[in-house]
Formats: sequence, C-alpha cells, structure tokens
Amino acid sequence: MTRLTLSEAHQLSASILRHAGFSEAFVQAIAATVVAGERDGCTSHGLWRLLGIVRTLKSGKAVADAEPLVSEPAPALVRVDARGGFSQLAFAAGLPLLAEKARSNGIAAMAINHCVHFSALWVEMEALTELGLVAMACNPTQAYVAPAGGSRPLFGTNPIAFGWPRAGAQPFVFDFATSAVARGEIELHRRSGQPLPPGWGVDRHGQPCSDAAEVLDQGAMLTFGGHKGSALSAMIELIAGPLIGDLTSLESAVFDEGHNALPYHGELIIALDPQRFLGEQADQHLARAELLFETIQGQGARLPSQRRYTARANSLANGVEIADSLYQDLMALRG
Repeated sequence: MTRLTLSEAHQLSASILRHAGFSEAFVQAIAATVVAGERDGCTSHGLWRLLGIVRTLKSGKAVADAEPLVSEPAPALVRVDARGGFSQLAFAAGLPLLAEKARSNGIAAMAINHCVHFSALWVEMEALTELGLVAMACNPTQAYVAPAGGSRPLFGTNPIAFGWPRAGAQPFVFDFATSAVARGEIELHRRSGQPLPPGWGVDRHGQPCSDAAEVLDQGAMLTFGGHKGSALSAMIELIAGPLIGDLTSLESAVFDEGHNALPYHGELIIALDPQRFLGEQADQHLARAELLFETIQGQGARLPSQRRYTARANSLANGVEIADSLYQDLMALRG
C-alpha cells in the first residue's frame, strides 16, 4: 500500500488532470471530488476514478473546457447545460440560484443536462445541507442493470440521495445505488480478482455469476430488493431522463458507442427550505427530527454516513492508503 496525505492526493489528482488537458476549473473541481471520495473511505468513487475520467476525455466523450450555461425555465426551476463537461462545474454554476429559489418558494428543482457523471451524490447533498436546505438528487447512468425478472442490461445503477441539515452535527445523508452495489465496486473486484458476492450480477444467460469480468462485459448487474429496487430505478430513469429532456441509461449506452466511457446523461436535484415551510416554528419541528435520530442511535443502530464521517476524521489525521498497483497506474497517467 502507498500512503498519501490529502494534500498529496489532491496534488497527484490535479497533475493527472492537467496532463490530460482539462481546464483549471475542471482540474480543481474534479480533484476535490475524487479526493473527497478517497478521504471518506468511498474508494469506488475515489482516486481510482481518475483512470475512467482520463479514458473518457481521450475517447472524445467529454469536453475538457466546457462552460456551463444556466437558465431559468420557471420561477422554481433552474436548468444548467453542462455542454458535455463533467457535472461538478454544472452543479457549482447552478447551486446559488437553486438555493435562492428554494428560499423564495420553499422548494426548487435543478436539472443538469448533457453532463458526464462519475461522482457520489453525497458530495452535492453536503453542499446543500451546509446552506440549511433539505435536498434530494438522482440520475440514470448507462445500461448496466437488468430489471427484476429480466436478464439483459436496461437500467443504470441509478443512485438516489437525500440530505438533512443538523445544527451542531454532521448532516443526515444517504446515497445509494438502486443496483445491488455500485458498479465501481464490481470494477474493483475485477481489478483485485475477487469473486462477487451472491446477488450482485448474472452472466450472459441470466444465471447467478460471481465472475466480475463476466458480469461487466457480457452479463448484467442486479437491482437491490428485487422488484422494489427495480421500480425505484425505473422512476429515476423517468424523472431524471425524459422529464428533464435528457437520456435514459439505455440511450446513454448507445451514445457511448462502445468506448466504455463514463456515463453521459442528466441529473435532477430538489431543494427544500425548512425555514420557508415552517416559519417561526422551524426550530421546534427540527428539534423533533433530532429526537428521531437520537432514538435510532439509542437502539444501537447506525445513521447513514456515520462510517463515512469516521473515515473522514481518520483521513484528515492520517491521510489515505491506496494499493501500490493503483498508485503506479496513476503515476503513469501523470506523464
């Protein structure tokens, strides 16, 4: 294993992205995101993602210097055209207006269109909860996942995330794929040669499969919870695809043209302002939410993201460790 301070991880990431040809705005935004994933123990969305980011740019499926275009289609709506760039700059460009509209109307939505996406959604949820807003987000990806009862890829991993601000405490955040596991986890199993646990994927014949390469290249991933996860995944295809005028996961796979690039699609983000909903009673009702969290933990249960926050504290103090093989691959990308 190779140990890096967070500063060293950021410097390494930034140098790789500059060498690949990204504008400085994208260098800083993407580097911050992958380092945040590594810092929080989300290795499937950490430094390893740089391999796919550079591959996607070299394949011509991302724009290295795209400038997002923000518009206002309705009083409570924001639209950001990422213009083929990675999603980080599009989110940052639209965030101030989304927050302003949420505070004005109580609720607002932002559609990000034509973006390349690789990051965990909890990064965006934390940005919104820092502003005191409750938030939700979802997006399709590429056709990797079979619907319940099916055997061929149709859905994406289709993550959904939620964030709730808490005074004096880390926000309540969850972020999970509607597939049984994030695709990056299966990629890491292929990289390490480890077999997949049951329920993660099927082979080309629709039979249970523990071979990561077979699932990724010829088979399909599975949804979590059978038909329940499948229904949620279909919902995300609709509200973050046709509803916002962007691609479904199957359409994104067609757009990819076999390049194995990172997914190109849209994202839907919804923000709600507790102060606007509750007025003078806001503090009273938000205190009731704290009682809910205390009761959950009082039973010995874990709140979502607790392990991530623990990993963050450790990384801030001790840095992060990555496999030597990954470090060598990253150094090669650095040129």
